Amino acid sequence: MFLFLRNLLPLLILLLSPNFIYAHGSVGGYASGPDRSISFPDTKEYLTISSDLHTHSVFSDGHVWPNIRVSEAEKDTIDVLAITEHLEYQPHTNFIPNEDRNAAYLEAKKASEGTDLIVISGSEITREMPPGHMNAVFIEDANKLFNMNKDRLPEAKGLIDERAKEMNLSEEEMVVIEKYALGNLWPAIDALLEAKKQGAFVFWNHPMWGSQAPDGVARLSDMHKDFITQDLMHGIEIVNTDTYSEEAFQIALDNNLALIGTSDVHNLIEWDYDAYKNEHRPVTLILAKRRTEESIREALFDRRTVVVYKDRLIGRNDDLMPLLESILAAKSDGYRRGTNILKVELSNNSSSDMSLKNLSEVNFSDSDDFIVVPKKGSVILNIKTLEKLKNLNLQFEVQNALTAPKQNPVIEFEIEI
Repeated sequence: MFLFLRNLLPLLILLLSPNFIYAHGSVGGYASGPDRSISFPDTKEYLTISSDLHTHSVFSDGHVWPNIRVSEAEKDTIDVLAITEHLEYQPHTNFIPNEDRNAAYLEAKKASEGTDLIVISGSEITREMPPGHMNAVFIEDANKLFNMNKDRLPEAKGLIDERAKEMNLSEEEMVVIEKYALGNLWPAIDALLEAKKQGAFVFWNHPMWGSQAPDGVARLSDMHKDFITQDLMHGIEIVNTDTYSEEAFQIALDNNLALIGTSDVHNLIEWDYDAYKNEHRPVTLILAKRRTEESIREALFDRRTVVVYKDRLIGRNDDLMPLLESILAAKSDGYRRGTNILKVELSNNSSSDMSLKNLSEVNFSDSDDFIVVPKKGSVILNIKTLEKLKNLNLQFEVQNALTAPKQNPVIEFEIEI
């Protein structure tokens, strides 16, 4: 009997622990592994806030509970998270019959209590093209962003038949498609007008996605142009998951849209982004005055964003250059004894490797013109100045940064010796 009770005791402790009893609302532990942190310094004028504004959970077509998204964000040191469920497409409703479209946000918000993570409310307005899929964040009530009138089912028959033909659907899956088709009948502009009424920031999702652009080229439709004119669309994803759209980048520049990069994660983040291979999710860096929801929202509406994607930094020149100047620094310890070779240390204060090309007139004694400054690290340059100088100007093209399609910025360092 004593042995039985001794073996039972650990199970009783687990069952009675707060993390077990309140499992839906808690974050819980996270298995140890490689460093997943996403870290970029503040600029002289703004705080650098990392965000993922497009993720999913089981409350639409994702495969994890919202508290897992919170735990992953904590592991990745994300500052701002939005779980943006499809309003019209709810494939798990047979298992999770919850009609409240705010449910994922409420679960994540509860799970984030006691952490530094800011969870904001958001939803994905899901339509056929045009306009395709659009995210609204900083909303007040997701339930007001969709409408499903069952009396209009005959009108939805065309889309239902099209989907049924594409896939061998079960009876339960047909119910999901019927609801999706009914949701598509409500004009997208009505959903966006409601989002605007709630003060939402809205961006166009994955315009390069094959289902929206079969040739992979993002293009503005007349409907999107109208949305921009009516101040109903404020940003565009230039990066989604593992895809980058040069065309979407140019659309953003031409139409004063915020540059957005997101994970659009549906599975575990570690399934899609392998930290052991030095990969991390795409994020949008938001340059905000304060670390508050209102200040972050204000920064998005002011288009102050930089996208981080596979160790690349993509942003407008006025936003990206101050960030690069905070990331990279150069200093000199003087000349090596008995030589005219100057020792200069280049350091990198970010979680991305920085790839540089030398544009200066000087050459190096132990390197060619291409240099990689490792994340959170530094490199030593041995510079042949030919004669001893008191000051040196170094110029580098930052090859893993873009201020426009195919346009790399140049950073300069004035070094006192």
